Parts: sequence; C-alpha cells; structure tokens
Amino acid sequence: MGKVYLVGAGPGDPELLTLKAVKVISSADVILYDRLVCDEVLSYAKPECKLVYVGKEDGKHTIPQEEINRLLVYYASSHERVVRLKGGDPFIFGRGGEEALYLKRYGIPYEVVPGVSSLYSVPAYAGIPLTFRGVASSFAVVTGHEATGKEKSIDWKAFKDIDTLVILMGVKNRQRIAQELVKLGRKPSEPVAFVERGTTPEQRVVVSTLGEVAKDPPEVSPPAIMVVGQVVGLQGELSSLLENLKKNMEGVYNA
Repeated sequence: MGKVYLVGAGPGDPELLTLKAVKVISSADVILYDRLVCDEVLSYAKPECKLVYVGKEDGKHTIPQEEINRLLVYYASSHERVVRLKGGDPFIFGRGGEEALYLKRYGIPYEVVPGVSSLYSVPAYAGIPLTFRGVASSFAVVTGHEATGKEKSIDWKAFKDIDTLVILMGVKNRQRIAQELVKLGRKPSEPVAFVERGTTPEQRVVVSTLGEVAKDPPEVSPPAIMVVGQVVGLQGELSSLLENLKKNMEGVYNA
C-alpha cells in the first residue's frame, strides 16, 4: 500500500511552488494533475513517472470526482508514492478535503502539502492588497460558482459589509454577482478588478465598478479572479511600483 500526497501547485507561476511540493513531485510514481497545473511544474517529475490528467474546464469534469477518488485508491494500491496535484491550495475550493476523507475511509495514508493560494497571490501580483490601513481591514473569499442540487447556495448577504471580496470561479456569473451585491447595499461606484491568468506571463487586469459590471460586464475569460473593494483603487499605483521592483531584482539576479 502506497501513500497519497495532496499537493498544491500554486497559482500559476512555477517559482511559487513550495520546496516541499518540488520534493514530493520529483519522487512521485504517479501524478494525477488538474488543468491549471503548468508544464514547468510537471517537469519536476521523474521520467518514469505516470502522468494522469484529471482536469476540469468550465465546471465540467473530464473525469467525475467520484472516479478521481477511485483512481487515487487504485494507484495507491500498486504504487509507493501517488501525488494528487492541484492548482493553488488543495483545501481551498479544490475538493482536497473530500479526497482526504475518501482516502481515510479506505485506509489509504495521505499527507497534505499546502500550496500558495490564488486568492491572495493573484491580487498581490496585480498590485491589489486585500487589506490596507485606513482602506480595508477585512476580507473574505467566496466561490462564484453557484452550487446545484441539494448543496448549499451562496448567501451574499453575509458579505455585504466585508471590505474586500475575493470571488473565485465567478467569471461566468459576474453580472449576476454584481447585481446581487448592489441590491444588498454595496455602492455601484465600488471598484472591481478581474485578474485573468494571474501570476503568469499572460496576466491581464480589467478594472471596472460594481454598477458597470451589473449593467454591462466587461469581457473576461477564465481562469480569472474577481476582487471587489476600495483596495482596487490602489492597483494602478502599486502595480507600477511592483513592476519596477521586479525589473530591478532581475538586474540583480543577472549581474
């Protein structure tokens, strides 16, 4: 019987992969990986490692979650080290908790290797601090993908007075989300930012307001994070500063 590692691959930039994640990936016999795991991260795997794609796209599972769970048990029964590799952190909207419970039920030993979450790293790369003295002292993260069936739906009232909202997987529902937040009392003039493909060379930032998104939402493509709050107003100034710092540091590394 082998061991399963539930590993967070970070938000996209391979340099944000943790040292422990690299160690586990490089020693894995089998890796089951998601859509947002980049090739640079997979390149740490040894040549003989079996790579199994189990990604999701637009809310649709290439392989149903139940089948992924069964695959983890199947590979753990015949391989020493099995890695379940997920974008971001496995326990933040990554269904890592469900997989851990399934493994426990079948007596499969497992270990969680946390990853850098997109919820704070992507806004940071875009120059948006989730908190800022005198501007925002609280933040919350919520999925923008409405649950279906018997699952609990999103209670937007709970987020009415939170200074900064980080909404993951909300691109498809961005107009309805903005309408709901305005209806609950958040100001239509409140700034909103969408960060596409955050922390990667293809990163793109679109800034708008809740009122504009509610009426005529800007074109945004997933994967993207939606940030609502006055801290978005700091984006222009801080993103320029961060870009200059990055260029200066590259000069130091290349010297």
